[in-house]
Amino acid sequence: MNEKFVPRIVGFLCNWCSYAGADLAGVSRLQMPPSLRAIRVMCSSRVNPLFIIRVFLIGADGVLVAGCHPGDCHYQKGNYQARRKFAILKNIFESLGLESDRLRLSWISAGEGPRFAKVITEFTEKIKELGPNPAKEKVFL
Repeated sequence: MNEKFVPRIVGFLCNWCSYAGADLAGVSRLQMPPSLRAIRVMCSSRVNPLFIIRVFLIGADGVLVAGCHPGDCHYQKGNYQARRKFAILKNIFESLGLESDRLRLSWISAGEGPRFAKVITEFTEKIKELGPNPAKEKVFL
């Protein structure tokens, strides 16, 4: 494991739950690695898989999509749609020989600040084990 390597993780966070959970973790001063770049989206289902591929190819070491728990979506079935998109995207990554472990989908509610901190910490450690994103060296954008 490379101790000096600080992963760059892009997180697409649901406005209603996951982003609020991230905010709760922050105001609670929970310890988290400084690896996440958060992007607030209205719903996890609004994350186009092309957004994930794009940020991965331009240098993100990992991508997190976080939304409301299934059954609790403010848009009724948005998180179910996100789960289907994510499953397809992981299959695409594997088919292309990309490391699908660099992608993570998590359900985090607004009141789960400690869970948010745990997810970010675990995902950061996983990305540290994998090392820097090898795809960014091969893409000419």
